[in-house]
Amino acid sequence: MTQDVKINRGLKGIYFERSGASDIDGTAGNLSYRGYDIGDLAENASFEEVAYLLIHGELPNAAELAGFHCALRAARELPAAVYDIIRATKDGHPMDVLRTAVSALAALERDAQDASLEGFVTNGVRLTAQVPVIIAAHDNIRNGRDPVAPDASLGHSANWLWMLKGEKPSADAERLAELDFILHAEHGSNASSFAARVTVGTEASIHGAIVTAISTLAGPAHGGAAEDVMKMVHEIGSADRAAEYVKARRRNREAVTGFGHRVYRTEDPRARHMRSGVERLGREMGQPEWYEILQAVVEAMQPYARHGLNVNVDFYSGVIYQLHAIAMDLYVPIFAIGRVPGWVVQCLEQRRQNILIRPLTLYNGPEPRAFVPLGTR
Repeated sequence: MTQDVKINRGLKGIYFERSGASDIDGTAGNLSYRGYDIGDLAENASFEEVAYLLIHGELPNAAELAGFHCALRAARELPAAVYDIIRATKDGHPMDVLRTAVSALAALERDAQDASLEGFVTNGVRLTAQVPVIIAAHDNIRNGRDPVAPDASLGHSANWLWMLKGEKPSADAERLAELDFILHAEHGSNASSFAARVTVGTEASIHGAIVTAISTLAGPAHGGAAEDVMKMVHEIGSADRAAEYVKARRRNREAVTGFGHRVYRTEDPRARHMRSGVERLGREMGQPEWYEILQAVVEAMQPYARHGLNVNVDFYSGVIYQLHAIAMDLYVPIFAIGRVPGWVVQCLEQRRQNILIRPLTLYNGPEPRAFVPLGTR
């Protein structure tokens, strides 16, 4: 069958649904969550406030925020069987372990299969709390340590660093981790969010949708930029080598990691909020060289900005993790920690006006032909 059909590969430029979660203006370089500019949220809000905003639609008052804190803290314990599964899979990639553990929660937790809107909210909040517990537990177990128990006195970001490292973070370190989570929390119909919507469209549970999202984020074309940036920084080695590195990459028509974005034609608005925090944390930890290399790369890339090759959010994220001596294979799982509320709100929106997502493919195979029996082929 032949038709005069325009094919939009990768669904590029296609609007498939309406969403009130985030608004992205790629030309102007603006991003907002639920109408709030990302800059205002980054400077003034906690991650818990942003997660509540995304999931419930409005910023919480004091009582609502206190209740949300309680719900998150109550969900930080995992079933014993999940720890057994983490131990059994400890040698796997952290994204594979995370996916497997979330899938196990679907079978082990009461009401995990509740596909009502209320069930989606309850389980979505629980998963927001459980994902960092899983990642930290795995990292400890694979390094021969016992998991660090959550600290109920700590907020979401500080507790994550506590569980991972076994020491309470400084105020600056906590805030920068929180900022990283806020800036990654929601970003429209990216690949993992769209995949989660496809799963919800089949009337599956939110656990199934989050497993799908994690599987999609694990692909290096979606979630791997922060890790690739740090590999680049290590390859460059010092700020005075950055210009020659960029020239060589451009001369060979190779991409410079951390520049350019599928949506933004100017600087990613999330990147500017990471820059000063990364510089400050580097000085605090006595390792300013990482920030200096990044800035030297930015200067070397300046002539290419007019072509849309501007800094994206992941350009600075990797240095935060490097400064905390976090293994590179944890960079994408950390992305997932921040993104869970965004996945939850995308699932909620899909669930409210659900429809099976079923696009078409245009057949371009052989013309109709007669079947040939096996003996005569």
